[in-house]
Amino acid sequence: METIDYLEGHIKEALERISDVDRDRLADLIISSNRIFIFGAGRSGLVGQMFAVRLVQLGLHVYFVGDMTTPIIGKGDLVILISNTGRTMSVTKTAQIAKRIGSHVVCVTSNRKCDLAKAADTCIVIDPAEDGDTAELAPLGTLFEDTALMFFDCMIPVLMKRKGISEDKMRSHHAIWV
Repeated sequence: METIDYLEGHIKEALERISDVDRDRLADLIISSNRIFIFGAGRSGLVGQMFAVRLVQLGLHVYFVGDMTTPIIGKGDLVILISNTGRTMSVTKTAQIAKRIGSHVVCVTSNRKCDLAKAADTCIVIDPAEDGDTAELAPLGTLFEDTALMFFDCMIPVLMKRKGISEDKMRSHHAIWV
C-alpha cells in the first residue's frame, strides 16, 4: 500500500536523524526526575498521553498537563512538551511558565528555531523531511506525530533496561491489571 510505504520510509529516516546524544539525554532526564509532566495539544497531545501511560507502567510519577488530577509543576520537575510547529500557544506558554518555575523543559518539535525550542532547556528535533506527497498521503502533521509516537515507543525498552524493569513488572502498573 502506497501510504504505508510512504510513512514507513519517512518515519525511519526521521528517527535515524535523531542523535544518540538526544536519546540518551532524554533517558537520563526521565530516570533522574521525581516527577514528569507531559503536554501537547491535539494529536501531539494524544502522542504525549500514550507516552505518559508507558512511563506510568514503568513506575514513574507522570502527569499530563491539563488533567484535573495533575498537580502544579514545580522546581526540578521534568516537563516534556510536544508540538510539530513549536508555535502552539498553550504548549509554548507551558514551557515559559515551567522554565520560570525552575523545571527542566524538553521540547519535541520539527523546528529548532521556534518559540518552543527557544523556551526549552533541551530540544529534540523530529524532522520527517516532508515532500510533495505529504498532503495526499500524510496530511496535517501526520509524519511528525507518527514519528514522535515511534520515537517515544523506542525509548521504552531503553528505559526498561536502565531501570531493570521487566514487562511483567510493567504489567503490575497497567490500568487494567490482569
